[in-house]
Amino acid sequence: MEYVRLGSTGLKVSRVCLGMMSFGDPARWQDWVLDEDAAEPLVRKAAEAGVTFFDTADVYSQGTSEEVTGRLLRRLFPRRDDYVLATKVYFPMGEGANDGGLSRKHIHAAIDDSLSRLGTDHVDLYQIHRWDDQTPIEETMEALHDVVRAGKARYIGASSMYAWQFAKAQHVAETHGWTKFASMQNHHNLLYREEEREMIPLCRDQGVGLIPWSPLARGLLARAGSGAATTRAGTDARIEQLYGGPGDADVLARVAETAAAREVPAAQVALAWLLAQPGVTAPIVGATKESHVDDAIAATTLTLTDKELAYLAEPYQARPVQH
Repeated sequence: MEYVRLGSTGLKVSRVCLGMMSFGDPARWQDWVLDEDAAEPLVRKAAEAGVTFFDTADVYSQGTSEEVTGRLLRRLFPRRDDYVLATKVYFPMGEGANDGGLSRKHIHAAIDDSLSRLGTDHVDLYQIHRWDDQTPIEETMEALHDVVRAGKARYIGASSMYAWQFAKAQHVAETHGWTKFASMQNHHNLLYREEEREMIPLCRDQGVGLIPWSPLARGLLARAGSGAATTRAGTDARIEQLYGGPGDADVLARVAETAAAREVPAAQVALAWLLAQPGVTAPIVGATKESHVDDAIAATTLTLTDKELAYLAEPYQARPVQH
């Protein structure tokens, strides 16, 4: 496993991040979620392959994902410093008026709740899950800075938003001498590349690490050429919202063709393409089968030619921005 710096920080992370959204409590989230016993072999396989970067969020399984993540990582790693733990804040965790968002009140309550569920005194990366139109960005950035100063987080990161919003947040932090975002968890894969217009060039220019979510387009790229259905595909309403636009069928066909020529699964080709994109630090890969972990690991050593990279990318057609 290769280890790289997260953006311009000194933090080293594995080239693949294991997304922990798939683990928790299916009764509290989605029926494709694995419970702790089913999740352990997958997380163990990833850890044994050298994965040290793990990403979750408070909202996943309404907190159960954090609980499962904390217990598994404590069992699988001898020391807390042996892995990099990331979680997120924003989405509602209750029905109260202040149970979500990025206010000072919610951020400070949420980090304490997350640390309690994770069973640790700090996270390595604390991320805002989305932009909050209801809270001044100055309030949010100062609250996040206070979290870092309190030792509850080592770095802070952001997720999907417009490039102007991210630039504004970074400017506010720099102006006041507060902690700036070290990473951007953006939506980026062969079927969604709108981030390449503004967000990715901004992050590359400013030394911000890119850790894309949904690198396999919710499994569509992994199933390229197979037509196989999954439990998630039948229950995830966002698949139709995010994908299925003009050009997608051609992209999927080229992924399948390239995979067949290489004699590897389509998932490895799609991930290898993303890993080859400038600025990408570590795609966040979800897994519900051991083969998903195997494909993610194998993709880190699959080097596509410039011709293959261009061939895979060529059919893409622009679409509305989706966060």
